[in-house]
Amino acid sequence: MKRTRVAEEQIIGILKAAEAGPKSPELARRDGVSEATIANWKAKYGGLEVSEAKRLRSLADENAKRNRLLADTMLDNAALKDLLQKIGDACRDAGSGCASSGQPGDERAAGVPGCWG
Repeated sequence: MKRTRVAEEQIIGILKAAEAGPKSPELARRDGVSEATIANWKAKYGGLEVSEAKRLRSLADENAKRNRLLADTMLDNAALKDLLQKIGDACRDAGSGCASSGQPGDERAAGVPGCWG
C-alpha cells in the first residue's frame, strides 16, 4: 500500500469536515485513508486550528534539533573523558610521576589525570 504524507492543514480540514457531517467510513473513503488513521488524527489534532498545528510542528522540529545537539555534545564529552583516561593511564604506565606536583598555582580539576610534563 502506498504511504503518502498528508499536510497538517489537510488533516485539520478533514477533521473539521468530520465534525460537520459525514461519518468516518464515508470520510475515509472520500479522502483515501483508513478509519484508524482518522481516529489517530482526532487524538493528535482534535480541536487544533491550522496555526496551532504549524506551531506544534515547529516546536517538534526545534525539539528534535536540540536533542541532536545534546547527543552530539554528550558524545564529545564521552570522547574527551576517554582521552583524558588514556593520557592518565599512559602517565602511570610510564612511571614519570607526572601527577599533581602540589606546588602553589597547580589548580588541576579533581579526578583529571595530570601528565603535562
